[in-house]
Amino acid sequence: MGDHVVRLEKDTLGKVEVADDVYYGPQTARAVDNFRVSGESLPMEFIKAQAAIKIASAKANIKAGKLDSQIGDSIIEAAFEIRNGKLEDQFVVDAFQSGAGTSQNMNANEVIANRALEILGFEKGRYDIIHPNDHVNMSQSSNDTTHTAIHISAAEILKADLIPVIDDFLYTLNKRSIEFMLVVKPGRTHLQDAVPITLGQEFSGYARMIEIDRERLLQALDGLLELNMGGTAVGTRLNVPPGFSDITISEMRDITGIEFRMVKNTFEATQGAGAILASSAALRGLAVSLTKIANDLRLLSSGPRAGMGELNLPAVQPGSSIMPGKVNPVMAEMLNMVCFQVIGNDTAIMMAAQAGQLELNVFTPLLARNLLQSIKILAGAIDSFNRKCLAGLSVNIQRCAELAGSSLALVTSLVPVIGYDKAAELAHRAHSETLSIKDVVIEQGLFTSKEIKDLLDPMKLTGANR
Repeated sequence: MGDHVVRLEKDTLGKVEVADDVYYGPQTARAVDNFRVSGESLPMEFIKAQAAIKIASAKANIKAGKLDSQIGDSIIEAAFEIRNGKLEDQFVVDAFQSGAGTSQNMNANEVIANRALEILGFEKGRYDIIHPNDHVNMSQSSNDTTHTAIHISAAEILKADLIPVIDDFLYTLNKRSIEFMLVVKPGRTHLQDAVPITLGQEFSGYARMIEIDRERLLQALDGLLELNMGGTAVGTRLNVPPGFSDITISEMRDITGIEFRMVKNTFEATQGAGAILASSAALRGLAVSLTKIANDLRLLSSGPRAGMGELNLPAVQPGSSIMPGKVNPVMAEMLNMVCFQVIGNDTAIMMAAQAGQLELNVFTPLLARNLLQSIKILAGAIDSFNRKCLAGLSVNIQRCAELAGSSLALVTSLVPVIGYDKAAELAHRAHSETLSIKDVVIEQGLFTSKEIKDLLDPMKLTGANR
């Protein structure tokens, strides 16, 4: 081994060499060797949630008289260090790992046990004093703690990261809606000319879409507040002392500042993934709305000479390695890509949620990885898009007015007076002869000048000034 110093540890399968400078132990070392898959570990938010579970569990076990207070206090101190962002490099198991997150849970148990030993002045690996399973994992199972860590970490980053940027995004959308309320432009359905609309009305639709998505996300968040603390392996609470769940839930509220509560049924919580699935579905809905908005802004800003050209998106970087002066809608494109990934993550979450068998859903590592990634990348994408694109876009008012005035769909306003068939005849003639609806109406002498002005005023047709 040269100068590489190792310590010899053992688990129930036998002896394992572990580098002496790491805090994890034999089961983690086996998992690292077994799961060489993506090179990606579960995010630190999940690890911090695991640490919170170990803190709350140790406190409950001390109060129940099951865990020596000196050992328990060292476990709590070590777990708080992890909660505060230390020892991050010790969590090395691949995100695609053993079912139910057993390897992930043991990674946490071993790191905390060895750090707790160090706090008490002992060498790593002295599991006769502090054992990863007997002490750190006391009154717990991978089956309940992994599920619970998903709920805790998802709830924390939803509240801290995603909801605030959605609120900022909504503020900007509503602000734009007010600013653009009197900017008349052509509506479009089927990508064809439709009756006029104002840009503000269009943006008000975007704002309401996101507002609804936010409401659905908050409903899903409420489901994440149920924690399976003390269900252990299959929901029967085996080896869990009386009062454990109540104490751990109370401690979790203190640790996180979030009003978590105990699940109503530990068997459902161990077998299913309903709250995770609902949260992912809400994120998917948000991604769908954001995709629509990003696509619209790309279309409305197309050009600058040969497209719609109604909007100007901020130029944040050069757009082409071959065409000088070209500027692309890169922020909208980035948002699209993030949304596609979130929708893909949701599909995998759906597959994992339905694949649980009998007393356990074993696919919790994938549920954790995909749900947390979706929340994190949506938060980053929305924030970047809001700051770098939406907040700085401008409108070509003259272009919007010209297009609105030339739309053949203006003839719709004449239908109550001359009927649908006659109006359609005027529209076909205007199109075939490259005339405006106003030109055709004047030529046929159907209305007075004042009547034409009133009937074909695009702004009046939007209802925005009513």
